[in-house]
Amino acid sequence: MKVSATTVRYIKLGAGGRWENSLDRAELHFGYGSVTHELAREGNRAKIITHLIALGRSPQAAARDAQEVADFYDLDETCLWITFARDHLWWTFAEPKVTWVKPDPARAGERFRKAIGGWRNTDVNGTPLKINSRSTKLTKVASYRRTICAVKAHDYLLRRINGIEEPIAAKASQIRTALIEVTIEALRLLHWADFETLVDIIFARSGWNRVSMLGGTKKLVDLELEHPVINERAAVQVKSAANQKTLDAYIRRTDAAEQFDRFFFICHSPKGALSAPDDRADIHVWTGRELGATIMRLGLHDWVMERLA
Repeated sequence: MKVSATTVRYIKLGAGGRWENSLDRAELHFGYGSVTHELAREGNRAKIITHLIALGRSPQAAARDAQEVADFYDLDETCLWITFARDHLWWTFAEPKVTWVKPDPARAGERFRKAIGGWRNTDVNGTPLKINSRSTKLTKVASYRRTICAVKAHDYLLRRINGIEEPIAAKASQIRTALIEVTIEALRLLHWADFETLVDIIFARSGWNRVSMLGGTKKLVDLELEHPVINERAAVQVKSAANQKTLDAYIRRTDAAEQFDRFFFICHSPKGALSAPDDRADIHVWTGRELGATIMRLGLHDWVMERLA
């Protein structure tokens, strides 16, 4: 299902979000009780403005009020409505019929329209539309002080609802993937001593403190680390090449030592797939792609390339 719309409106859920329950009732609530249902249905904006001015509204405020009333009554079921609540973006389309409910103290607002299919807070693929992962060019409408306004970030909104990645984000993802692949190739060309130094830097930038000499001819592992925040001790074995048999042997050795909370096995050119036992969350195996992504995330791509220049 692809969502499309040529008209988009943001609607506030009452002052301080007091009409938030409209999301659960599959309704769009609207106030402006000073404009009667009959007057609003006439669709005569000039008449609404004159009425509001007579009640003490300024001409400018009355004109804005009339515009919002017209939007609520006149925009048909093809208009896409959005709002923000419960840390999510919500969206829906609404039935054209407006129901007047002002005499009912149990209902929010003075009138409502039914949300077609209810309010949704996920994209068409079921991915939650979290506010904190949306662009400010869209979420800034939540600071609108009145009730209804047009949404300028129309195309961006529809891409988010349809689960379509932003073009620039897709381009960046492709470039990042290419850089990771180049980094993986470069790792295979590093001298073993440089590779061990790189691994040491990775853990240092991740908050681990080395408590042993780097590399050398130690019998157990290449690095012994401590993390002061989580109060754990880790063993790290660095290999340019290794197979599953080698990994299994090191797991047995570190288990027998009974000195470590975690074990990291790092190899840039494994001979076949390497994997830790399914029931061992304390064992971390980093090979090509995992290692390349970690290097990119920590900003060490240039460091690798400088060693090959």
